[in-house]
Amino acid sequence: MTRKRTAVLISGRGSNMTALIDAAADPDYPAEIAGVVSDKADAPGLGIAIARGIPVKVVARKDFADREAHDAAIDQAFGEFGAELVALAGYMRRLGTPLVGKWQGRMINIHPALLPSFKGLDTHQRALDAGTRIHGCTVHFVTPEMDDGPIIAQSAVPVLIGDDEKALAARVLKAEHHLFPLALRMVCEGKARMQDGKTAFSDLDHVEQTATAFVSSPSAVRETVDLEALARFTP
Repeated sequence: MTRKRTAVLISGRGSNMTALIDAAADPDYPAEIAGVVSDKADAPGLGIAIARGIPVKVVARKDFADREAHDAAIDQAFGEFGAELVALAGYMRRLGTPLVGKWQGRMINIHPALLPSFKGLDTHQRALDAGTRIHGCTVHFVTPEMDDGPIIAQSAVPVLIGDDEKALAARVLKAEHHLFPLALRMVCEGKARMQDGKTAFSDLDHVEQTATAFVSSPSAVRETVDLEALARFTP
């Protein structure tokens, strides 16, 4: 098996990056983490990557006159790592159209909501304010429009009565750490690809047999949450 060299782009703590590094520690996983790029020199995730032996590069926004120059430097870092795929794991700046276009179909992002609902920031509080009973996370291909690319996989969690933003965020983050490596695996293995502006799936028998790689509902409230229990949270 030829493993896909994957660059990870972060801005902060790097917990989803760590989930990908952990998954790639298995020699049977179809991706290797070739390097980590951050736009912030003080991003805690950089220290985690270094400790795990992953090359890192800081491409700070303040060092560049405009977005185009900054994006070009990020792309150069991807090239230095020999990246074939890019995973955005908590990168907090919108990438420009030229860079996204170059990597379209080979760049994925994880978003802390069930797209197309709650694009952008503050997703957990907005879900609470809207009174939704189901929340979750989405992995999608990156396109120039913010949080608008074709969906690869989603994971749903219940919103419980009495939840605050912190509690809901923790429940969703647990789901993110499970979903992101599964979605990256699907892309690396060619089971999910971007085609004509949509996600095309192949080897569907395999996907159906491993349903958590396609859409999942992890047991984040109690150890025995099932679909019937989830339904009870959903009027």
